[in-house]
Amino acid sequence: MHASRLGVITLGSLMFTACSFVAAGSASAAATHYVALGDSYSSGTGAGSYDPGAGACNRSANAYPRLWAAAKSPDSFTFAACSGATTASVASGQLGSLTSTTTLVTITVGGNDAGFAKVMETCVLQSTANCETAVKNAETYMQNTLPGRLDSVYGSIRSRASSARVVVLGYPRLYIPNSAGCVGLNQTKRTVLNRAADTLNTSIEKAVARAGFVFSDVRDEFSGHELCSGDGWLNSVTYPIGDSYHPTARGHANGYLPAVNSAARRALALQR
Repeated sequence: MHASRLGVITLGSLMFTACSFVAAGSASAAATHYVALGDSYSSGTGAGSYDPGAGACNRSANAYPRLWAAAKSPDSFTFAACSGATTASVASGQLGSLTSTTTLVTITVGGNDAGFAKVMETCVLQSTANCETAVKNAETYMQNTLPGRLDSVYGSIRSRASSARVVVLGYPRLYIPNSAGCVGLNQTKRTVLNRAADTLNTSIEKAVARAGFVFSDVRDEFSGHELCSGDGWLNSVTYPIGDSYHPTARGHANGYLPAVNSAARRALALQR
């Protein structure tokens, strides 16, 4: 074969091989291995259609992690979030789902550390003064103790999934502001509970910044759809009682899912 002809073929072969490696590398970089961690706001408590195999974790088919996975078809998906989870139980019981190949992690955590269920029980069943005291104590915990616990669990996530982009979602306010005339808790109780949600979100957002993760604040998505809004995406007192004060299926589909969609796009774009 003529030397110049051989050179053209060889060059073409090399270019084809190089392009193949680039394509393979791009496909690998684009692969998404998603792990959903966290507490009841991630597992889907309150959204119904629970996985019977998940027991008390209340993993719902309507929860935002399942909705996101169904829409985006990641290469792998592990749903580890569990109702009642704290920073300690996430660290001890959920992080085994993370590997060096994990590319996306979502999590809500911190509310149970601050005694969310106990505070709500106090505010529903006891006096306004007792509710205010319970909220104040929870806020003190959120400001002084929770930051270190968040730093610890976020650090553990990073050590187990060093290449992953981590999206930390916040918590909605429970009540629409200035909801005078709303049946149930009085205005003072509703106001201090909303303030507690703001304090919790502030502590989480600061810890997320320290960790270099992405924070997604869902209060804007839920604005106008809190309890007493007339178009609420949260359960009030309901049965089972554990579903109370958690997002409904609509809250996950219309509140949490858009929030995680936007944050995950930003996070995965940074990865590439």
